[in-house]
Amino acid sequence: MKRNLFNSMLVCCCFIFLMAVAANLNGRWKGVLTTPDGNNLDVSYNFKVSGDTLTGTAESPEGMVTIDSGRVEDNTFSFQVTVDGNAYPHKGKLYDDSCGIDIDFGSQWVHTTLLRDTAR
Repeated sequence: MKRNLFNSMLVCCCFIFLMAVAANLNGRWKGVLTTPDGNNLDVSYNFKVSGDTLTGTAESPEGMVTIDSGRVEDNTFSFQVTVDGNAYPHKGKLYDDSCGIDIDFGSQWVHTTLLRDTAR
């Protein structure tokens, strides 16, 4: 009986921890993306996590697009954005104070770091 109670409590604690990690991704994140052709773009992402599903928007000086096919697992996440008919897959990892994101530009992966936008 005590063992079952302990196991139940352990599962609940793990679930709460995973939900807290996913919840920390929620919100607006900003950074600078250096594209494969060497241009720097200010980018921002507005992430919304529900369970293991990631939605939201991505914004640059070129405009705003929606986040598609978003998934969250532990402290990693993935999604894609479509710009002018081209899909750009993103893979990311959440850290205590930042997100690291790798973006597939077809022939080249580009890495950028995002920081939480606290000004909003």
